[in-house]
Amino acid sequence: MRVAVVTGAAGGIGSATAIRLARAGTAVTLADIDEAGVQRLAADIVDAGGRARAAVCDVTDPAQVKAMVRTTAEEFGGVHILVNNAAITRDSALLTMSVDDWDSVQSVNLRGAFLCTRAAHKYMVKARWGRILNLSSISAAGNREQANYAATKAGLEGMTKALAIDLGPFGITVNAVAPGFVVTPMTVAAAARVGHDFEELQASVASATPVRRVGRPDDVAAVLAFLASEDASFITGQTIHVNGGMPPGMRLFLN
Repeated sequence: MRVAVVTGAAGGIGSATAIRLARAGTAVTLADIDEAGVQRLAADIVDAGGRARAAVCDVTDPAQVKAMVRTTAEEFGGVHILVNNAAITRDSALLTMSVDDWDSVQSVNLRGAFLCTRAAHKYMVKARWGRILNLSSISAAGNREQANYAATKAGLEGMTKALAIDLGPFGITVNAVAPGFVVTPMTVAAAARVGHDFEELQASVASATPVRRVGRPDDVAAVLAFLASEDASFITGQTIHVNGGMPPGMRLFLN
């Protein structure tokens, strides 16, 4: 049995990924600061016949991350798959972007992925099999008023390439997935912050996307599940774009 840790599991992409992995027979630890959210999701997975445990974890805290990963390995017998999905946004123009806006986004999005990877990879090395999956974004190519967020996503893509080289000899692949516009609680909140009607926004983005629709969490989860599988054993160090053909640098919120 494979064992996965999914961070940011209470969110749209995180929960869709956890459900898809559980349906494939993977035991899943659902890590998030949203205790109620991961408790509900764990109960849903268990009720559907899967194996899941909820873990309240701040991915910026090394002690919490280490404890969460260790408990996962003790309860389920290892850690084979890590999905670094936890992320926040603090969008702002550079003139108004505070140091806290910068630091908090770096801490969750980039430091959190580093801490979780550092804690989990030793179990993968021991098993001589592992999948590390980092959630990047179309914003890694740049997006208006997202200097902090774009920097973290570009950083994740660089970390992905470096770790693929380091960990490949141990049977561990490392890949990133970069979604475009996906309807999640984060995108709804981000649109609200800049004053957009979300239905109108979706229509605008869909009309500018070659497949003429916006993304769904399961679009991304499907690719993550494939990359976590044995079928993807010869894919590593890559960033897979899941964006319906949306051109890089498109202003996601059209502001």
